[in-house]
Amino acid sequence: MTILLLGANLGDRRSTLQRAVDLIAEHVGAIVKQSSLYETAPWGVTNQPAYLNQVLTVETNLAPEALLVQTQAIEQELGRVRLEKWGARVIDIDILYYDQLIWQTNTLTIPHPYLHERRFTLVPLAEIAPDFVHPILQKTTLELLEECGDESEVLPLR
Repeated sequence: MTILLLGANLGDRRSTLQRAVDLIAEHVGAIVKQSSLYETAPWGVTNQPAYLNQVLTVETNLAPEALLVQTQAIEQELGRVRLEKWGARVIDIDILYYDQLIWQTNTLTIPHPYLHERRFTLVPLAEIAPDFVHPILQKTTLELLEECGDESEVLPLR
């Protein structure tokens, strides 16, 4: 099971996330589960608009590096421009997990190295994969959420 995190805080966030979901289904693989949309406080660089975030589980035949290339191509198609680390963006697609794979290259680290530190990741992840076990930390999503020191607001979108 591959798990992706989508985020957007510029433009029509909801439409952008829906378009990203459609493109992932078309170019990455079948979407098995989708979390609700969550409005979240920015993390890292905090003087920017609030985000919409969503987590997806996807069945893909793409290898990890090919998956990264494809998700970055989707980001680019939707207008992503990389200017500032953790800065505002039209769309962001992060690979959180790729089954139980532990992978590290110059361009990709799986599991995502910050996922256990971020409520905007853990809250939607807990909605659709509460019992998924982090392959390095050996804790479930719910355990990681309980231990997370991040106190940022993560609210279900109404």
